[in-house]
Amino acid sequence: MNIGLKGINRATVAATVALTAGAVLAGGALASTAHAATPPTPTITAKGGFVMNDGTAKALYAKAADTRRSTGSTTKIMTAKVVLAQKNLNLDSKVTIQKAYSDYIVKNTASSARLIVGDKVTVRQLLYGLMLPSGCDAAYALADKFGSGTTRAARVKSFIGKMNASAKSLGLKNTHFDSFDGIGSGSNYSTPRDLTKIASSAMKSSTFRAIVKTKSTKQKVTTKSGGYRYMSWTNTNPLLGGYSGAIGVKTGSGPSAKYCLVFAATRNGKTVIGTVLTSTSATSRTTDAKKLLDYGFKK
Repeated sequence: MNIGLKGINRATVAATVALTAGAVLAGGALASTAHAATPPTPTITAKGGFVMNDGTAKALYAKAADTRRSTGSTTKIMTAKVVLAQKNLNLDSKVTIQKAYSDYIVKNTASSARLIVGDKVTVRQLLYGLMLPSGCDAAYALADKFGSGTTRAARVKSFIGKMNASAKSLGLKNTHFDSFDGIGSGSNYSTPRDLTKIASSAMKSSTFRAIVKTKSTKQKVTTKSGGYRYMSWTNTNPLLGGYSGAIGVKTGSGPSAKYCLVFAATRNGKTVIGTVLTSTSATSRTTDAKKLLDYGFKK
């Protein structure tokens, strides 16, 4: 009888040990799964950053996400958005390049699409010149074309008004534009969260998406004499070709803006979009963006 009890006890102990071991293993698996689901929050050099899931608009990362900062040429995302929102827009309509646009570039030592006075350039080509080499001359040409008024100054003012109206329609409380290109007079600002929302909205346009994911382009434009020339533009966004799945969006820099980047990438059907503002260098803003994209895809 005692032998039977011992046998039962041994069996019970063995079963208990097996169950406990299984529980420990399961617990370990759960712990490692939980660990994988919550990656460590990245540290960035930029003063402000924001990342969201573009499909759900769920915030994935925020650092001073609602602090207003100078945006540099990331402003041009809104410039393009306003142009693409025009009723009955003809992307193939031509704009004659004015001396005022090149004078503006020289005066401000601004980034340029190297547009040549007298050339006739299509609206679509101007958008490439705006978003790839970050041409402030292209921005000026678009503002002049799509603003309303009898003078160039009035048209530019009208266009900037449309930029602010668009920000308001998106419900943005911390964004204001006083320029068509980011070279403002002190009241051109946004936040990482607001800029990300502007970019997300702009990316709904297939034309915008096609442009901002283009690494380089060669465009045939009509010269003043009726001949043609080719313009070659390269995208200033280092993530294109430098980060798997990158699809845009826009770099920015300036004396007060420092180094900015609005970025987006798609992997396995998930699009992550975000912004870093006031990073310390061009290299740092790229590193910051890659860290935040990696983090966004793990979340």
